[in-house]
Amino acid sequence: MTRYIASYDTERHLAKGAPPPNCVDACRAIVDMHKKHNMPATFFIVGKALESAPDEYRRLLDDPLFEIASHTYSHRMLRDHPICGPKVTPEQMREEICRSKVVVDKVFKGRNCVGIRPGCSFVDGLKGAPDALALVKEAGYEYVSSVAWGPDFTLPAPLNQAFTYAEDGYPELAEYPCHGWHENLLKGNNRAFGSQFAKPMRVLSFPPLHPDAISPDFVKTPEEEFRYNNKYFIDSALAEKLDYVTLIWHPWSLSWFDPEMKMLDMTFRYVKDRGLESMTFEQLHHKTQGKKNA
Repeated sequence: MTRYIASYDTERHLAKGAPPPNCVDACRAIVDMHKKHNMPATFFIVGKALESAPDEYRRLLDDPLFEIASHTYSHRMLRDHPICGPKVTPEQMREEICRSKVVVDKVFKGRNCVGIRPGCSFVDGLKGAPDALALVKEAGYEYVSSVAWGPDFTLPAPLNQAFTYAEDGYPELAEYPCHGWHENLLKGNNRAFGSQFAKPMRVLSFPPLHPDAISPDFVKTPEEEFRYNNKYFIDSALAEKLDYVTLIWHPWSLSWFDPEMKMLDMTFRYVKDRGLESMTFEQLHHKTQGKKNA
């Protein structure tokens, strides 16, 4: 049976004057929709964002329905990224990987943080990155979710499935790739606040690997987002009888585009209608123990 994992890159802290909503406000509507559908989710949270509102996040997310994982400490790059910037120093990398877990474990006492997703993610995840993998192991993570682009940092990300970092010397460390669009780029939301995406960028491969997932312009409605990204990749995963499918969502971007979370409502209804088994990454990992080959 194909499993479905809802997950969120929870990044933006409570900063004054930032145009998009901060993540803690956005998470309130997201949590309500998850509880409406009894839908599990993994929240990958940036350590600094969590530190900016620990009590609010704990009240919202300390629930058996949700897994709390790390999205690094401050979203800096664990390896060179052609779009998002250069790799951090060794000292900064230790902070990004190790300190972020400490923050999550401190805020959510009694719940061991077992997963990490690097900021922006990469084409090959952490393959060939021994310094990052050593720190991931040292910190006590059990899995990574760091593959989220197609060839040459194009989008959408293909339906890559789980593997281990055995070739890098870490057979017990699992990788769970992400699928589809970084939804903030599908909407053009990053253009509004001076990021590296302040102007439209070409992130498509040519010829496209998934032509039916390419919209003619930035999507304008929740229905378009569901059609070009969510439905397409869910249907494809089912057709290929894959182990799991997961999409790349950001609370600030979802809330800015669709404050009523209509897209989540449509997606969760569709997941149930198609008969997918819903779970968190931690639950998927414990079911499979990461015993997948690259």
